[in-house]
Amino acid sequence: MVSAGDLGERELIRKAMNIVRPYPFPGQTDDAVLFGEDMVVCTDIVSLERHFSKGMSYEEFGWTAAAVNYSDIASMGARPLGFLAAMSVPKDISEENFLDMISGMEECTKMCDAFIIGGDTKFGAGMIAGTAIGSLEGRKPLLRSGARPGDMVAITGSLGSAAAGYFALENNIDNIPLTSLRTPTPRTKEGLALSRSGVVTSCMDLSDGLAEGVKGICSASRVGMDIHMDFIPEGEGVDLVSARTGMDKKDLMLYWGGDYELLFTFSKENLNALYDNDIDFSIIGRVTNDNCSYINEGVERTVMKDGRY
Repeated sequence: MVSAGDLGERELIRKAMNIVRPYPFPGQTDDAVLFGEDMVVCTDIVSLERHFSKGMSYEEFGWTAAAVNYSDIASMGARPLGFLAAMSVPKDISEENFLDMISGMEECTKMCDAFIIGGDTKFGAGMIAGTAIGSLEGRKPLLRSGARPGDMVAITGSLGSAAAGYFALENNIDNIPLTSLRTPTPRTKEGLALSRSGVVTSCMDLSDGLAEGVKGICSASRVGMDIHMDFIPEGEGVDLVSARTGMDKKDLMLYWGGDYELLFTFSKENLNALYDNDIDFSIIGRVTNDNCSYINEGVERTVMKDGRY
């Protein structure tokens, strides 16, 4: 019998979707799902085993549990409203560390102008399954589908700083910022601005990395993309970690996750609408008719690999 570990998380999800009935509203295969006419709901899980990085505090772990969910709400262009946390707590965890996790979730939720509205607590292995709720406020959701050949491809922020922080810790490299790794900022304000612009044709968050984001939009929209490496803003610490470890900058910036930026597409004719909404972004490529995505470095054009999800 094949084990879940042998299949991998993506394949498990694919098989699960073959069992559940199709949802009659948008979002079942997006970062979040439309519930009713205006509500957006998502869920994500973090565990001490997988997400509690070297030197991380319990408060930072709690922050991350909330941030991964608010990032999905942001990618749909919704305003965060509330957060529920179902917690599996080890029996030997101290009261202080438990309350620090709550504090971290509260601080992230406060930053997103939302509220913790409920949850559950049981003794167990050490996990937080979060559920975030948002409102579209009458706007259409930003979906992975909708990208069209000729659209511009853009991202908020820079990429690679979370991966750089992780490998800096693993290799004892000092003076590398760890903010992106330990307390990532969900781009909720940017998501709202993108939604208000009315010109975004597709959108996805990049918590699993650019390669996975590109793959997600291309699969849902049935398009390809040409991404230009030179156009992607380099995150803090990437240059130093690459030099000290020998890792390719491309791997840090494309194939590792943790940077909670937004990937989106739009028609070039609507560029001014994005500027009018005070959105800080970088154009990194173009949507194509190809059946796969390419990364361009100078005159070299190669197929983009899958991310390390």
